[in-house]
Amino acid sequence: MTPTSQVLVKQTSNVRTIILNRPQQLNALTPEMVSELLELLNAYEEDPSVKLVIIKGEGKAFCAGGAVSVLLKVSWKEAAILFSTAYALDYLIATYAKTQVSLIRGIVMGGGAAFAVHGRFRVVTDDTVFAMPKTALGLFPDVGASYYLSRLPGFFGEYVGLTGARLDGAEMLACGLATHFVPLEKFYALEDALYKANTGNPKIINNIIHDFSNKNPKLKEKSQFFRLKTINSCFSRRTVEEIISALVSSINMKCTHFLHHHYHHTQ
Repeated sequence: MTPTSQVLVKQTSNVRTIILNRPQQLNALTPEMVSELLELLNAYEEDPSVKLVIIKGEGKAFCAGGAVSVLLKVSWKEAAILFSTAYALDYLIATYAKTQVSLIRGIVMGGGAAFAVHGRFRVVTDDTVFAMPKTALGLFPDVGASYYLSRLPGFFGEYVGLTGARLDGAEMLACGLATHFVPLEKFYALEDALYKANTGNPKIINNIIHDFSNKNPKLKEKSQFFRLKTINSCFSRRTVEEIISALVSSINMKCTHFLHHHYHHTQ
Protein backbone atom coordinates (compact mmCIF):
# COMPACT_ATOMS: atom_id res chain seq x y z
CA MET A 1 0.00 0.00 0.00
CA THR A 2 1.35 3.44 -0.94
CA PRO A 3 0.90 6.02 1.83
CA THR A 4 -0.93 9.20 0.82
CA SER A 5 0.55 12.64 1.33
CA GLN A 6 -1.61 12.98 4.51
CA VAL A 7 0.03 9.90 6.05
CA LEU A 8 3.74 9.29 5.52
CA VAL A 9 5.78 6.21 6.46
CA LYS A 10 9.49 5.98 7.23
CA GLN A 11 10.93 2.50 7.66
CA THR A 12 13.88 0.25 8.44
CA SER A 13 13.85 -3.53 8.27
CA ASN A 14 12.01 -3.83 11.62
CA VAL A 15 10.68 -0.32 12.39
CA ARG A 16 7.81 1.65 10.86
CA THR A 17 7.33 5.35 11.68
CA ILE A 18 3.85 6.64 10.82
CA ILE A 19 3.78 10.42 10.35
CA LEU A 20 0.52 12.41 10.38
CA ASN A 21 1.12 14.96 7.63
CA ARG A 22 -1.36 17.85 7.78
CA PRO A 23 0.80 20.35 9.72
CA GLN A 24 -1.17 23.41 8.56
CA GLN A 25 -4.30 21.83 10.12
CA LEU A 26 -2.41 20.65 13.23
CA ASN A 27 -2.63 17.13 11.78
CA ALA A 28 -6.40 16.92 12.32
CA LEU A 29 -7.59 13.49 11.16
CA THR A 30 -9.66 13.25 7.99
CA PRO A 31 -11.79 10.15 7.26
CA GLU A 32 -9.25 9.12 4.61
CA MET A 33 -6.42 9.33 7.16
CA VAL A 34 -8.32 7.25 9.72
CA SER A 35 -9.04 4.54 7.14
CA GLU A 36 -5.43 4.51 5.99
CA LEU A 37 -4.06 4.40 9.54
CA LEU A 38 -6.33 1.46 10.34
CA GLU A 39 -5.14 -0.35 7.21
CA LEU A 40 -1.45 0.38 7.89
CA LEU A 41 -1.57 -0.68 11.54
CA ASN A 42 -3.46 -3.88 10.72
CA ALA A 43 -0.88 -4.71 8.05
CA TYR A 44 2.06 -4.02 10.40
CA GLU A 45 0.52 -6.14 13.15
CA GLU A 46 0.35 -9.10 10.77
CA ASP A 47 3.79 -8.52 9.20
CA PRO A 48 6.38 -10.62 11.12
CA SER A 49 9.22 -8.34 10.00
CA VAL A 50 7.69 -5.31 11.79
CA LYS A 51 8.80 -5.20 15.44
CA LEU A 52 8.23 -1.54 16.39
CA VAL A 53 5.69 1.09 15.28
CA ILE A 54 6.36 4.77 16.03
CA ILE A 55 3.59 7.36 15.60
CA LYS A 56 4.26 11.11 15.39
CA GLY A 57 2.92 14.29 13.84
CA GLU A 58 4.64 16.44 11.24
CA GLY A 59 5.47 19.94 12.47
CA LYS A 60 4.69 21.31 15.92
CA ALA A 61 1.53 19.32 16.69
CA PHE A 62 0.81 15.64 17.22
CA CYS A 63 -2.89 15.74 16.32
CA ALA A 64 -5.70 18.21 17.01
CA GLY A 65 -8.34 15.48 16.76
CA GLY A 66 -10.92 14.68 14.12
CA ALA A 67 -11.80 17.14 11.38
CA VAL A 68 -15.23 18.00 12.85
CA SER A 69 -16.21 20.07 9.79
CA VAL A 70 -16.35 16.85 7.74
CA LEU A 71 -19.29 15.58 9.83
CA LEU A 72 -21.38 18.58 8.80
CA LYS A 73 -21.15 17.56 5.15
CA VAL A 74 -22.22 13.91 5.40
CA SER A 75 -25.40 11.98 6.18
CA TRP A 76 -26.14 10.33 9.54
CA LYS A 77 -25.34 6.94 8.00
CA GLU A 78 -21.99 8.16 6.66
CA ALA A 79 -21.17 9.81 9.99
CA ALA A 80 -21.88 6.54 11.82
CA ILE A 81 -19.45 4.74 9.50
CA LEU A 82 -16.80 7.43 10.12
CA PHE A 83 -17.16 7.07 13.90
CA SER A 84 -17.13 3.28 13.66
CA THR A 85 -13.83 3.39 11.74
CA ALA A 86 -12.32 5.87 14.24
CA TYR A 87 -13.32 3.68 17.20
CA ALA A 88 -11.92 0.60 15.47
CA LEU A 89 -8.59 2.45 15.07
CA ASP A 90 -8.51 3.42 18.76
CA TYR A 91 -9.35 -0.14 19.82
CA LEU A 92 -6.61 -1.52 17.57
CA ILE A 93 -4.01 0.77 19.16
CA ALA A 94 -5.20 -0.10 22.69
CA THR A 95 -4.87 -3.83 22.00
CA TYR A 96 -1.90 -3.69 19.63
CA ALA A 97 0.27 -6.82 19.59
CA LYS A 98 3.45 -5.05 18.45
CA THR A 99 5.48 -2.57 20.51
CA GLN A 100 4.20 0.94 19.75
CA VAL A 101 5.58 4.37 20.73
CA SER A 102 3.68 7.67 20.45
CA LEU A 103 5.96 10.73 20.22
CA ILE A 104 3.61 13.46 21.40
CA ARG A 105 4.76 16.98 20.55
CA GLY A 106 2.50 20.03 20.72
CA ILE A 107 -1.28 19.77 20.61
CA VAL A 108 -2.85 16.39 21.30
CA MET A 109 -6.61 16.72 21.65
CA GLY A 110 -9.86 14.81 21.23
CA GLY A 111 -9.49 12.05 18.65
CA GLY A 112 -5.78 12.85 18.50
CA ALA A 113 -5.49 12.14 22.21
CA ALA A 114 -7.19 8.78 21.69
CA PHE A 115 -4.74 8.01 18.91
CA ALA A 116 -1.87 8.73 21.33
CA VAL A 117 -2.78 7.69 24.87
CA HIS A 118 -4.15 4.21 24.17
CA GLY A 119 -0.67 3.09 23.14
CA ARG A 120 1.99 1.33 25.23
CA PHE A 121 4.68 4.03 25.33
CA ARG A 122 3.43 7.63 25.42
CA VAL A 123 6.26 10.16 25.30
CA VAL A 124 5.50 13.84 25.95
CA THR A 125 7.71 16.93 26.02
CA ASP A 126 7.90 20.61 27.00
CA ASP A 127 5.36 21.90 24.47
CA THR A 128 2.78 19.08 24.73
CA VAL A 129 -0.80 20.28 25.36
CA PHE A 130 -3.56 17.73 26.06
CA ALA A 131 -7.31 18.46 26.21
CA MET A 132 -10.73 17.02 25.43
CA PRO A 133 -12.26 20.16 23.83
CA LYS A 134 -15.61 18.60 22.89
CA THR A 135 -16.98 19.70 26.27
CA ALA A 136 -16.87 23.29 24.93
CA LEU A 137 -19.25 22.16 22.16
CA GLY A 138 -21.66 20.62 24.66
CA LEU A 139 -20.50 17.08 23.86
CA PHE A 140 -18.83 14.43 26.02
CA PRO A 141 -15.26 13.12 25.55
CA ASP A 142 -15.50 10.03 23.35
CA VAL A 143 -13.05 7.71 21.53
CA GLY A 144 -12.24 5.73 24.66
CA ALA A 145 -11.81 8.72 26.99
CA SER A 146 -14.21 7.27 29.57
CA TYR A 147 -11.83 4.30 29.80
CA TYR A 148 -8.54 6.12 30.34
CA LEU A 149 -9.84 9.20 32.19
CA SER A 150 -11.58 6.99 34.77
CA ARG A 151 -8.20 5.42 35.56
CA LEU A 152 -6.46 8.69 36.48
CA PRO A 153 -5.68 9.40 40.18
CA GLY A 154 -8.69 10.17 42.36
CA PHE A 155 -11.32 12.12 40.44
CA PHE A 156 -8.84 13.96 38.22
CA GLY A 157 -10.28 12.23 35.15
CA GLU A 158 -13.79 13.44 35.95
CA TYR A 159 -12.37 16.96 36.28
CA VAL A 160 -10.54 16.78 32.93
CA GLY A 161 -13.50 15.17 31.17
CA LEU A 162 -16.12 17.62 32.41
CA THR A 163 -14.13 20.86 32.12
CA GLY A 164 -11.96 20.23 29.06
CA ALA A 165 -8.99 21.38 31.16
CA ARG A 166 -5.66 21.62 29.33
CA LEU A 167 -2.73 19.63 30.68
CA ASP A 168 0.93 20.13 29.84
CA GLY A 169 3.50 17.36 29.47
CA ALA A 170 4.56 17.36 33.13
CA GLU A 171 0.91 17.07 34.23
CA MET A 172 0.28 14.27 31.74
CA LEU A 173 3.21 12.34 33.23
CA ALA A 174 2.09 13.06 36.81
CA CYS A 175 -1.44 11.76 36.24
CA GLY A 176 -0.45 8.78 34.09
CA LEU A 177 -1.62 9.89 30.65
CA ALA A 178 2.03 9.80 29.58
CA THR A 179 4.62 7.13 30.38
CA HIS A 180 7.73 9.29 29.79
CA PHE A 181 8.73 12.96 29.59
CA VAL A 182 11.63 13.76 27.26
CA PRO A 183 12.92 17.37 27.07
CA LEU A 184 12.38 19.00 23.68
CA GLU A 185 16.11 19.33 23.01
CA LYS A 186 16.42 15.51 23.22
CA PHE A 187 13.19 14.63 21.43
CA TYR A 188 14.56 14.13 17.94
CA ALA A 189 17.64 12.32 19.24
CA LEU A 190 15.26 9.87 20.97
CA GLU A 191 13.40 9.25 17.72
CA ASP A 192 16.71 8.62 15.97
CA ALA A 193 17.83 6.21 18.73
CA LEU A 194 14.57 4.25 18.52
CA TYR A 195 14.87 4.11 14.77
CA LYS A 196 18.47 2.90 14.83
CA ALA A 197 17.80 0.31 17.57
CA ASN A 198 15.74 -1.57 14.97
CA THR A 199 14.04 -3.71 17.64
CA GLY A 200 10.63 -4.14 19.23
CA ASN A 201 11.85 -5.62 22.50
CA PRO A 202 9.77 -3.68 25.09
CA LYS A 203 12.55 -3.70 27.72
CA ILE A 204 15.10 -2.32 25.27
CA ILE A 205 12.65 0.32 24.00
CA ASN A 206 11.77 1.33 27.57
CA ASN A 207 15.46 1.61 28.47
CA ILE A 208 16.17 3.78 25.42
CA ILE A 209 13.32 6.16 26.24
CA HIS A 210 14.34 6.14 29.91
CA ASP A 211 17.88 7.23 29.01
CA PHE A 212 16.52 10.37 27.32
CA SER A 213 13.84 11.08 29.95
CA ASN A 214 13.44 13.67 32.64
CA LYS A 215 12.03 11.40 35.36
CA ASN A 216 10.51 14.19 37.43
CA PRO A 217 9.69 17.29 35.33
CA LYS A 218 8.73 20.27 37.46
CA LEU A 219 5.03 21.03 37.60
CA LYS A 220 4.22 24.70 37.04
CA GLU A 221 3.40 26.68 40.18
CA LYS A 222 -0.32 26.92 39.38
CA SER A 223 -0.69 23.35 38.13
CA GLN A 224 -4.18 21.96 38.62
CA PHE A 225 -2.53 18.77 39.87
CA PHE A 226 -1.69 20.65 43.09
CA ARG A 227 -5.44 21.12 43.60
CA LEU A 228 -6.13 17.39 43.57
CA LYS A 229 -7.55 17.44 47.11
CA THR A 230 -10.19 20.02 46.13
CA ILE A 231 -10.83 18.26 42.80
CA ASN A 232 -11.37 14.93 44.58
CA SER A 233 -13.73 16.54 47.07
CA CYS A 234 -15.86 18.31 44.45
CA PHE A 235 -15.75 15.94 41.47
CA SER A 236 -16.55 12.82 43.51
CA ARG A 237 -20.24 13.83 43.61
CA ARG A 238 -22.86 11.75 41.81
CA THR A 239 -24.25 14.43 39.47
CA VAL A 240 -22.95 17.50 37.65
CA GLU A 241 -25.37 19.66 39.65
CA GLU A 242 -23.85 18.35 42.88
CA ILE A 243 -20.33 18.95 41.53
CA ILE A 244 -21.19 22.59 40.70
CA SER A 245 -22.75 23.04 44.13
CA ALA A 246 -19.62 21.62 45.79
CA LEU A 247 -17.40 23.94 43.73
CA VAL A 248 -19.48 26.98 44.74
CA SER A 249 -19.27 25.93 48.40
CA SER A 250 -15.51 25.50 48.10
CA ILE A 251 -15.12 28.99 46.61
CA ASN A 252 -17.35 30.52 49.30
CA MET A 253 -15.31 28.85 52.04
CA LYS A 254 -12.06 30.20 50.56
CA CYS A 255 -13.53 33.71 50.28
CA THR A 256 -14.75 33.57 53.88
CA HIS A 257 -11.33 32.36 55.06
CA PHE A 258 -9.57 35.10 53.07
CA LEU A 259 -11.85 37.86 54.40
CA HIS A 260 -11.53 36.57 57.97
CA HIS A 261 -7.73 36.38 57.67
CA HIS A 262 -7.53 39.84 56.01
CA TYR A 263 -9.84 41.40 58.62
CA HIS A 264 -7.73 40.21 61.56
CA HIS A 265 -4.51 41.40 59.90
CA THR A 266 -5.90 44.92 59.41
CA GLN A 267 -7.06 45.34 63.01
